[in-house]
Amino acid sequence: MIYNLPMTFLHLRTMKNFIIITFLLLLNNKIHAQTIAPSSKQDTLIILMNGIAHLGNGQVIQNSAIGFEHGKITFVADATLVRIDGSNAKIINIAGKHVYPGFIACNTVLGLNEIEAARATRDANEVGDFNPNIRSLIAYNTDSKVIATVRSNGILLAQVVPQGGIISGTSSIVQLDAWNWEDAAYKSDGGIHLNFPSIYSYQYNNDGGFMALNENYSEQVKSIRSFFDEALAYSQIVNPENINLKFEAMRGLFGGKKILFIYAERAKEITAAVLFAKSYSLQCVIVGGMESWKCADILVANQVSVILGNIHSLPRSADDDYDLPYKIPALLKKAGVDFCLSMDGFWQVRNLPFLGGEAVAYSDLKPEEVIQYFTLNAARILGIEKQTGSLENGKDANIIVSDGDILDMKTNNIVFAFIQGREINLNDKQKDLYEIYKSKYGIK
Repeated sequence: MIYNLPMTFLHLRTMKNFIIITFLLLLNNKIHAQTIAPSSKQDTLIILMNGIAHLGNGQVIQNSAIGFEHGKITFVADATLVRIDGSNAKIINIAGKHVYPGFIACNTVLGLNEIEAARATRDANEVGDFNPNIRSLIAYNTDSKVIATVRSNGILLAQVVPQGGIISGTSSIVQLDAWNWEDAAYKSDGGIHLNFPSIYSYQYNNDGGFMALNENYSEQVKSIRSFFDEALAYSQIVNPENINLKFEAMRGLFGGKKILFIYAERAKEITAAVLFAKSYSLQCVIVGGMESWKCADILVANQVSVILGNIHSLPRSADDDYDLPYKIPALLKKAGVDFCLSMDGFWQVRNLPFLGGEAVAYSDLKPEEVIQYFTLNAARILGIEKQTGSLENGKDANIIVSDGDILDMKTNNIVFAFIQGREINLNDKQKDLYEIYKSKYGIK
């Protein structure tokens, strides 16, 4: 019996944790019992009249008319120059309000994580170093309470990415109003995610720690190249006798059907990553890239785009300007680098528009340029620009309407949102709690 005690204690501890998590989830459901059901398919022509339309391509129509039917935009025009038959349409007067394409969140674990402190609700990481066959899409939880809070701030699409290891897995793009992951899929399995080795590593000591050269850097790069060599050789076999799931997932990468998203921050690592992808003739995108402005020439020469990480952060070096992170978008634009803006994590994504506000405030960038970094630029980098990213005829009706400037925290207030023409319920858990506690303290 003595030998069984540790296992018994382990089972008791696991059961205790399970009971605690279950209790918290039940308590959460008691506080917020309402579940927001996905909207029904668009069944009538909808026309948004008299709004200030920011098309996502740098153009603005001060008094616009935007029509969409069966989930597609049918016309975008100046309301003062056209005559519109609205007899069979639902007309929404949005005079004085601002209209935008739905914002796109790149590089997020939205729907994969729910409660950071509860391991059972975190489903973004997989065990192992090389996992290209891991699909983030099938782990995407459409019932996440976080999704509604993100959606109500103008984010309608998200690139859901796996985490951990060297090759984390395969990402997909989802629309944020669905019953299940099959319905949510907007572009399935479009990218492989590679964490490129860092030239520096953090070393711990009695004083805390310090940055030092990564002595294993060469070996780590060598192991990645070995894996890619094997995957390339496998991809040239039309009908392999023995199926290798990892290499099968890589097949689309060499065929140009998938994009290689490489995580790298420092200029030397970014340069090495670009040359690595070039050696295999792969289409690649740098993710993070806080020092990408230092090696802009190699990015432009090789037509490599950047998903710029959270610019709302501290400078990486003690010698950098205090506001350098906010100015990086302007530096990349000046250098001719194609990029978009992103914010790591999942619940933090709701603040995505305000990154743009900071970029405008700390540089000479215009608001319309910054809006592109969340819409058309993001769509192009993810390979969905033919479907969405701007308010243009024939594209999906992914549209948001705000009382004021969406980049301004004071005036941003999303009043309408449409995903593929469906009007979305903009309620969420936080709004419910706000109303509950307003009532408690007698605030009207």
